[in-house]
Amino acid sequence: MSKTILVTGGAGYIGSHTLIELHNAGYDFIVVDNLVNSQKESLYRVAKIIGRNIPFYEVDIRDAVAMDEILTLHPVDACIHFAGLKAVGESVSKPLEYYSNNMTGTFVLVEQLRKHGCKNLIFSSSATVYGNPAQIPITENCPKGQCTNPYGQTKSMLEEVLTDIQKADPQWNIVLLRYFNPIGAHPSGQIGENPNGIPNNLMPYITQVAVGKRPELGIFGNDYDTHDGTGVRDFIHVVDLARGHVSALSAIERGCGLAIYNLGTGQGYSVLDLVKTFERVNRVPIPYRILDRRPGDIATCYSNPSKAFEELGWKAQYGIEEMCRDAWNWQKNNPNGYEQADY
Repeated sequence: MSKTILVTGGAGYIGSHTLIELHNAGYDFIVVDNLVNSQKESLYRVAKIIGRNIPFYEVDIRDAVAMDEILTLHPVDACIHFAGLKAVGESVSKPLEYYSNNMTGTFVLVEQLRKHGCKNLIFSSSATVYGNPAQIPITENCPKGQCTNPYGQTKSMLEEVLTDIQKADPQWNIVLLRYFNPIGAHPSGQIGENPNGIPNNLMPYITQVAVGKRPELGIFGNDYDTHDGTGVRDFIHVVDLARGHVSALSAIERGCGLAIYNLGTGQGYSVLDLVKTFERVNRVPIPYRILDRRPGDIATCYSNPSKAFEELGWKAQYGIEEMCRDAWNWQKNNPNGYEQADY
């Protein structure tokens, strides 16, 4: 009998791609998402890609009664927890909303999982927890740093909370996945990153310039100590990231206790590297303008992902060219994101 995974935030960017990889690996799943920053349309499209219906509940994970009912109806073997508000800038102006949603939501979720006898959790964390990293490339042993925004703080604090829960009750298996910079889209062009309003991330900004929705890209700073003066980051294809979650289930299945993994490529690319690769691969010009640095931005940040390879057998398969090609394939076929249902 195949195992059933609860996926919170499964209609979102990374969640929707993970559903496909769970299906490919033979897992069953149910999705809980309040659709605050995602669209139901993504689930229709995933269902089309995998050829099966998706059990979906439009529920806020802070609703303990609803979560109790769902877990009574669907006994689950593990939970992959994506649900959370994630816009860095917005978190600075709405700290209370971010702490309430991300922290309280996780508390209620973990309580309900425990009540229903499921003590297996994969948590969607972030490389943000390293702050200004003490070493590059960043290993999991790198000390956590000072987060510069409430979004990052919620990830860092929840890591501490989940660590304490596992320490108090070793029956829990908890995997903390620290993502670097997910970009790209499913190769089908059917699902991809669909930000509300002004994009917070670089790639959707580039694709919106490419499709004519924005006149130019703003690049924050060109005077960093890097090969071309622009910030260097570890960009990872969202499909690779999704597969990382499926690989993390193997750690849970062998009773990992508490485990922490970086999910990145181990390769740093600058903002201009990404822009120029996008232009070359897709033959689309991206006009850009250099702006002042953003406070809190660091020059270079990329991972050493070897622990995930050694312990999970997971390694990023896609390079920067595929990331750029798939991101453009998604955007040009869906210039307004999920608003344009194709049926």
